[in-house]
Amino acid sequence: MKPRLATPLLSTLLATAFLAPAAAQAQDPGDVVAGESFAREVCAECHAVEKGDTLVALNGAPPFQQVADDPSASEIGLRVFLRTPHKNMPDLILTEEQTDDVITYILSLRQRPPQQSER
Repeated sequence: MKPRLATPLLSTLLATAFLAPAAAQAQDPGDVVAGESFAREVCAECHAVEKGDTLVALNGAPPFQQVADDPSASEIGLRVFLRTPHKNMPDLILTEEQTDDVITYILSLRQRPPQQSER
């Protein structure tokens, strides 16, 4: 009898182990509305931050739309970029929540279908 109990329990544990990471990947890391608000308040000083706005600023800062549509743009790539100092970018220190929100907002601007590796 014990093997019968173990089998459903084992099946449930295995299903949870395989499905939980997929569910976690499907969720955005941050709040798109908060990210948009932060971008308008802080990032818009140098970047075009609105959806569809593709004008490059005089200082050369890329518009968020261009960043979002770059095929290599990913959550991890944006996170590394935001944590690394850049010559022409102010040394902003974002909280983890602000970072998540800005990344989610930028990726929400994406106007191209996701690549096969992003699915």
